[in-house]
Amino acid sequence: MNINFELYRIFYTVANKKNITKAAEELFISQPAVSKAIKNLENNLGGKLFNRTKKGVILTEEGKEFYNYIKIALEYINNAENKFNDLINLETGTIKIGVSTTLTKYFLTPFLEKFHDLHPRIEIKIDTNITKVLFEKLRNGLLDLVILNLPYKSTSDITIFKCKDIQDVFAANKKYTYLKNKEISLEKLNNYPLILQAKESNTRMFLDSFTKENNTILNPSMELASYGLVTEFTKIGLGIGYLTRNYIEEELKNGELFEIKLKEKIPKRSIGIAYSNKNLPSFATKEMIKIITKKQEVK
Repeated sequence: MNINFELYRIFYTVANKKNITKAAEELFISQPAVSKAIKNLENNLGGKLFNRTKKGVILTEEGKEFYNYIKIALEYINNAENKFNDLINLETGTIKIGVSTTLTKYFLTPFLEKFHDLHPRIEIKIDTNITKVLFEKLRNGLLDLVILNLPYKSTSDITIFKCKDIQDVFAANKKYTYLKNKEISLEKLNNYPLILQAKESNTRMFLDSFTKENNTILNPSMELASYGLVTEFTKIGLGIGYLTRNYIEEELKNGELFEIKLKEKIPKRSIGIAYSNKNLPSFATKEMIKIITKKQEVK
């Protein structure tokens, strides 16, 4: 049975007002149009909905039962419309972001703060894991966004775009001051204790690809899962660390660390944003992307 939704809305209003004239005034349509709509609905349903009295109209027993269902249905529709408006206006909702702990600390945090200040009712959920795991969750609709280090192998089902360039360097503390004015090759780096991230990290994979292109394999003294630990161990002089210049600007400025002059030039890489092409980004997701990319100049 295919019945025009407007007929249900008119029926609901007449039932509440118990008067066709008052219902017509609320609906901003003519009284005959209301009467005709009720008649059409009764014909479609095959039964009488109202009994007419001198004071107005009252529901039949069948009409009362029908009204109970229509009332619930219209309340659901109204709630859905209100919910949709809240989502559009960012008054409610959740945004789920996959990101490493390193990028959370050194890149994402200020944007989370701004987003929360602008839209305090939006719940923010952060999932920290390796990129491979985060991408699977993105594909399955468990995440809205993934913030990651680039380059990363792209696929047709996920859109990735860069939002900020970063530069990796080898750095050391004052224990290695004798290297400060020397240019060192990748091969010669193996003469010193090296502190690198674990092989499954994007940062390490990028470094290994770079060294392979230069016919060198680095043999680290330490391989750590956390970029933060690489930084801290480098700062206390346990070795030469592979770090990101953008994240150690303060340490380089105050002399706590210095950059090793490398003979081979490490190419720049980028921080990127990824989202699934299978699921349209929510209003909250679009707003987060807008906030992140607004202050980032893609080079």
